[in-house]
Amino acid sequence: MALIAVANPKGGVGKSTLATNIAGYYASRGRDVALGDIDGQQSARWWLEQRPAAARPIALWEASPDWLGRPPREAHSAVLDTPAGLQGWRLKDVLRKADRVVVPLQASVFDIFATRQFLDELHEMHAGESQRIGIVCMRVDPRTHAADQLQEFVATLGLPVLGHLRSTQNYVHLAAHGLTLFDVSPTRVARDLEQWQPLCRWLDAA
Repeated sequence: MALIAVANPKGGVGKSTLATNIAGYYASRGRDVALGDIDGQQSARWWLEQRPAAARPIALWEASPDWLGRPPREAHSAVLDTPAGLQGWRLKDVLRKADRVVVPLQASVFDIFATRQFLDELHEMHAGESQRIGIVCMRVDPRTHAADQLQEFVATLGLPVLGHLRSTQNYVHLAAHGLTLFDVSPTRVARDLEQWQPLCRWLDAA
């Protein structure tokens, strides 16, 4: 089983958006996938409750901040949405169990500052295994100075950048119905699917 954790100590960076769409991607590939949510806001769990019965199934992984437990036995892939401020033994427990860690990062000096120590800790825990950690730049407008700052920052990390996802209402509208980019006609979200291709290839290798 491939266990993918979506983690960043900063809130509001798009963890739930990434986690639900990664689960949707696995489901679109015909995999049995489970989605866990240890964030107090339970956004991913709420999203799963909105998912139409006709959509490709995604199972609920019953997990909590104090007890991750195990994903459903039948799951071939599992995705874990984590809370802001994850640290200490809880962080180490997640990182120890995860096969891969996806870190969403926004083009903001505050996000960059808040994430630096976390990424250093990740790097230290997975020394020599940098392929297990991937950065996804969220809500990026490449025309801005903030985007340039983000590029300069990620270039210092020695970690793969798996994609630059634009700010679009597609994610918002689909999430409201328990859906992902991978549940609708590709022509409707073609630009976004193109941005996901490097991340999808990385996930396939997990």
